[in-house]
Amino acid sequence: MIDEIRDKISAELERLAHEINVAIPEAIRHAMENGDLRESGDYSSTLERQHFVQVRIRHLTHRLAELSKLDLETIPYDRVGFGSRVTIRDVDSGEETTYTLVAGDDIDLDAGHMSVASPIGRALLDRAIGDEVVVELPRGACRLHIVAATTLPQMLSDGNGK
Repeated sequence: MIDEIRDKISAELERLAHEINVAIPEAIRHAMENGDLRESGDYSSTLERQHFVQVRIRHLTHRLAELSKLDLETIPYDRVGFGSRVTIRDVDSGEETTYTLVAGDDIDLDAGHMSVASPIGRALLDRAIGDEVVVELPRGACRLHIVAATTLPQMLSDGNGK
């Protein structure tokens, strides 16, 4: 899982590096060739895009640095944490859902990801199978029972994760 996140971030950094070093300078050059820059919408939007790309590159570089500092020894083996796959049951409705807890910018809703910073993600952290948590959501309090959990260290020791 960690390798997949690193690969995803690295691929985006590569794409953004090309944009900041090739595509944006070309767009700026093109806008400059077309005349008065004070009234050029193309020039203004290109500068805005350049700023966004620079901020995104800084953010992704920071995320890679955080991942390199991630010590799997500090992630609990038997408690829910980053990378855990957790099945929860809504106590009131009986509906079961499985999530993988990830960092906020790694969320893929189709893959069943949930941010560790979300209300449910925060409530599940450091909990174990059989625990019940109450989560305050916009629609009201929700009681969740942890039915199953596979932590990142368990996945790695079983050879089922990266």
